[in-house]
Amino acid sequence: MKTLTVGEIVIGAEQLVFIAGPCVIESRDLVLRTAETIQAIADELNVPIIFKSSYLKDNRSSLSSPAGPGMQEGLKILAEVRQQCGLAVTTDIHSAEEAKVAATVVDLLQVPAFLCRQTSLLVAAAQTGVPVNVKKGQFISPAEMVHVIKKLEEANAAGILLTERGTFFGYNRLVNDFVGLADLLELGRPVCFDATHSTQLPGLGPQSGGRPERAPTLARAAVVTGVHALFIETHPDCENALCDAATMLPLQQLRPLLRQLRDLHDFMRQSMD
Repeated sequence: MKTLTVGEIVIGAEQLVFIAGPCVIESRDLVLRTAETIQAIADELNVPIIFKSSYLKDNRSSLSSPAGPGMQEGLKILAEVRQQCGLAVTTDIHSAEEAKVAATVVDLLQVPAFLCRQTSLLVAAAQTGVPVNVKKGQFISPAEMVHVIKKLEEANAAGILLTERGTFFGYNRLVNDFVGLADLLELGRPVCFDATHSTQLPGLGPQSGGRPERAPTLARAAVVTGVHALFIETHPDCENALCDAATMLPLQQLRPLLRQLRDLHDFMRQSMD
């Protein structure tokens, strides 16, 4: 297994790593308050957490849906999170041009699922020298991610993380194939499981629905399967969130869940020794 280093965090080693934060940057105040809480949880539980929030959500269902403050303002806020809270940060990128700029601020570049096959984006992200997290498209198999890995390797990526976020099951439904997740783990790169997006019910009206109460169940199953990281979007006021309100985990539920997942991961490691 080839590890990757994000800031000072090693993914693919002994510790379970978490990626957490609100889906989109709604305001400087909300992001910093959320990041401070996440940093406190990381310190209390002694777990590594990478802060995630997007400066632009470019695949919203409606033109009227809030999409974020844009790259310039959003990266400025993420830089504050990094400086004030000491957290490594990650965000979505959507083009080769964005990759070059975002890489000057963030510790991990995230390629959205719908763009996971975009060669120019993958190559540009790899060439920044910043590690890359590619979310597996809901429309491709785990085996097909070999081609994504090869593109990144040939472009000399500093590190590669693969994220599972569910597979289309007909219309308006995602399912998680844990046999497929095990197959993804066999590709030789660290694997992250996106517990909150996996509960999404896509395409139901102008905003996707979801079943966030099932995220802890999926996260536990992923830990037992052997993933190296968990992706959990979280918000202090999910009902009024501007993006992914139907799938994010309430921030007040994050601490007990991460404690449980940490302990489950440690138990699994000990039982395998």
